[in-house]
Amino acid sequence: MENKLEVNKNLIRVIKGSIFAIIISLVLLLIYAVLLTCTDLSETTMAPVVITISAISILIGSSISSFNIKKQGMLNGALVGLIYILFIYILSSMLFSGFMIGTKSVIMIVSGIVAGMIGGIVGVNLCR
Repeated sequence: MENKLEVNKNLIRVIKGSIFAIIISLVLLLIYAVLLTCTDLSETTMAPVVITISAISILIGSSISSFNIKKQGMLNGALVGLIYILFIYILSSMLFSGFMIGTKSVIMIVSGIVAGMIGGIVGVNLCR
């Protein structure tokens, strides 16, 4: 019974971390969009900036999800990264016709999971 309660707590932490990561991304992307519109910033910066924003958001979200646990930070973080990336790809497939998963998508999925794992490790170790 206690193990089931711990699984539910971890699931809630992962969902909260994922939501936090998505909110951070939305805020940072909004700031970037304003900068693109109001300055001479080139649109060629878009891909690296979006990848950087995603990585930072996942790192922060997975750190938050793993902050109060003593173990399995890597797993919690990986789940935050996976949920974040899946959310982005589901949203993209609904908004854009012709959406398909290619090499860049696979790299982004793997990068999201790895960033989440790193954030999970950081979160667990910040607790100590």
